[in-house]
Amino acid sequence: MPIETIIGAWVATGLTLFIFSFLYKDNPLFKLAENLYVGVSVGYTIVKTYDTVILQLIWKPIVENGEWTLLIPVAIGLLMLTRYVPKAAWLSRYAFAFIVGVGSGLAIPRTISSFILKQIEDTVRPLMTLVPGEGVTFTWSLLNPASSLNTIIILVGVSSVLFYFFFSVEHTGPGKVVARTGILFLMIAFGAAFGYTVMARMSLLIGRLTDLIEFTDPSYGWPSLWLLGLTILTLVVMARRSSSKQPKEE
Repeated sequence: MPIETIIGAWVATGLTLFIFSFLYKDNPLFKLAENLYVGVSVGYTIVKTYDTVILQLIWKPIVENGEWTLLIPVAIGLLMLTRYVPKAAWLSRYAFAFIVGVGSGLAIPRTISSFILKQIEDTVRPLMTLVPGEGVTFTWSLLNPASSLNTIIILVGVSSVLFYFFFSVEHTGPGKVVARTGILFLMIAFGAAFGYTVMARMSLLIGRLTDLIEFTDPSYGWPSLWLLGLTILTLVVMARRSSSKQPKEE
């Protein structure tokens, strides 16, 4: 096995165990892994940005292809840096105004289309569909997002949730039932979102545990076992030192 793979396995195992040591308590091993992660992430981002933006999108097109029109966005970007020069900081307002204006112009139509018009479109779907040769049909499949049953569920959910937030009418009688139905749909939506988040975090945890199990193989030099013992020993030593430094009560 290549030595680079073995070194990578030891480093990955050590950093993973150092991060997991926070489950015990905050300690220098966790801080080492945390600071190293932040530093490497920032360094990688800077290098990647330099290669992707400055070299690939600015330097090479201008120098090699003669695309001098790119000097305009370069000038706008340089105006943003005048923010750090007190006497010329007012120039950065033009750059920020341009970016905010263009960003808003691009984001607002997409947001309206995705989060408003698309939602309205799904809400006003026909309850029944006309199939050539079969006439008007009503589909009961919950697995089909465009089925008639799902259309009714979406219609009831949207209407009840909107009514729940309509506080001009007192939620009594039939209105209370509709409002309670809206609460039910809200809880289902929040639960699904929370469950999706937990599943995503669990997938990350499973990935790290899978690597730890894989790195117990002798071909890697048993890094999981050695570093686990070393981490536990280090935490025990640091715990005893911290307890011995505490002043004894008289």
